[in-house]
Amino acid sequence: MKTRFSILIMGLAIFFFLGSAKPTFLPEDTAVVINKIKIEITGLSTVGKYNCSNTFNIKDTVYVNCTKKNTFNTDIKMSNFDCGNKIMTKDLQGTVKVKKFPNSTVSITDIKKDGKNYKCRLNFYITDKTLKYKDFTLYNSDEKIQGTLNLKFSDIELEAPVKMAGLIKVKDDIIINFSLYKN
Repeated sequence: MKTRFSILIMGLAIFFFLGSAKPTFLPEDTAVVINKIKIEITGLSTVGKYNCSNTFNIKDTVYVNCTKKNTFNTDIKMSNFDCGNKIMTKDLQGTVKVKKFPNSTVSITDIKKDGKNYKCRLNFYITDKTLKYKDFTLYNSDEKIQGTLNLKFSDIELEAPVKMAGLIKVKDDIIINFSLYKN
């Protein structure tokens, strides 16, 4: 009877000891504090390359491998983009219908570590269209997390600008780079 009782106590002690241990195969939750976002839209036209950007300060936290708050949302004021030239900036704002759709939204969810980088679901809402990307890669460096979208104006049912009776044409392909700067 004494031996059974000792085995039972030892078994319970081992169970509680092992039961309270955290498994080593589960990834750690990580919080990344963001203090600034920069978005660049680049593309080509018949007169050369263009680059429009929007940088704004924001305080938020991106949680990685977290089941509680694993979403990062931000609104982007389309009227704050600057192309380095008033005419080009006005053309961009006209193309994305800034008066009707003043904001775009980026939503990043289900953020998981993928080696040095991250994988996530990305929803990009621009004009009245939502582009959805599953297993989108966010590249991680010491100062920022960044991603790149390669798309076409036609993907979001917009027409690339044409000026001067067709002498200046913007190509349909555009690249959207976004950077989330860390604290």
